[in-house]
Amino acid sequence: MKVTPFETYQTYLSMKSHFTNPKFDFFKYGGKSRATMSSFNKRKDKYWFEKTSRKYSDEEVLDFLLANFVNADTPQNLWIGEIINSGERTYAEWMKRRQSMTYIFKEQSEKLLSETDLEKLFSCSKGHPLVLKRYLGGEISLETLTILEKVFSFVKNFDKKLDDPVWESVSLKIKKYIPFININVFNYKKILKEVVNHGS
Repeated sequence: MKVTPFETYQTYLSMKSHFTNPKFDFFKYGGKSRATMSSFNKRKDKYWFEKTSRKYSDEEVLDFLLANFVNADTPQNLWIGEIINSGERTYAEWMKRRQSMTYIFKEQSEKLLSETDLEKLFSCSKGHPLVLKRYLGGEISLETLTILEKVFSFVKNFDKKLDDPVWESVSLKIKKYIPFININVFNYKKILKEVVNHGS
């Protein structure tokens, strides 16, 4: 189903609020925002929303915007010009990651657990835990980090123990990304078990 340019704009605003406002829930508001048609018509970048709504279906618009917000270092600073310039590339890379999510997760888990054990991976005794360092260093993807949260629920513990803006922004990103990651957690637990057993 095709979306209108205004609906694409609404989804963009709602997605932006979802990833930047801890209290806003994209799903609760059905991907809509309080935007008005008159505010939309005044925008200089209106043509981009028109072009995007012609190019993508309803679901693709959602994925396209999601890819760009989860990929941004700081979603609150992501402006539309950036999406216009590199959004297509970001979306293509994200699609690739999502399609090979199981494979990437297994590969990255093997690498992580070849250098440490599960307990040390999530230990906050020396500041940033190893799992967070590896994510910040680009060695594990946000998808892998989010799946690990679905399996181990470590975010609450990190929130209590780590009081710094770097973790705060990663924590918010994981919490906001989780509802978009529909996986069979049991399968990923099985992969981890195999990785652990294989390494021991």
